Amino acid sequence: MKSEEQKSPGREKDQVAIELLRQLTRKLCSNDITTARLAAFNLSWMQEDGLAILTQVLLGDFSRTSKKAAAYGLRSMKGRMKKPAMEVLTQGLKHRDRTTKAACAKALSLIKDKTAKKADSSESPIADKPDIRQAQK
Repeated sequence: MKSEEQKSPGREKDQVAIELLRQLTRKLCSNDITTARLAAFNLSWMQEDGLAILTQVLLGDFSRTSKKAAAYGLRSMKGRMKKPAMEVLTQGLKHRDRTTKAACAKALSLIKDKTAKKADSSESPIADKPDIRQAQK
């Protein structure tokens, strides 16, 4: 009897998570780019489930808006999901659908520009800047 009571809250959490994933998937397939991008960003925080949904939309037969939003979600992935997301985007470059290719190319170029900017900003040494305290003396 106690084991049934303990399993019940876990099942409810699973059902809530499944419903949330369904809602986000519906929003991702929206024709409104803002709604689709917001759903993609939220899916990017959902680890494996989000990666699976975003990959399915990017490589599947979906609208241009949905594919662009899915690419945005994949490039927004953080942590341990970043590397698999990059592999999906690279795989999308070889896809036969030109919309998929374009979305993946754009996402990868934005990631490349972002990392290049980080590298440029880290190269400027702080020692070259004059010390304000010494200038005031």
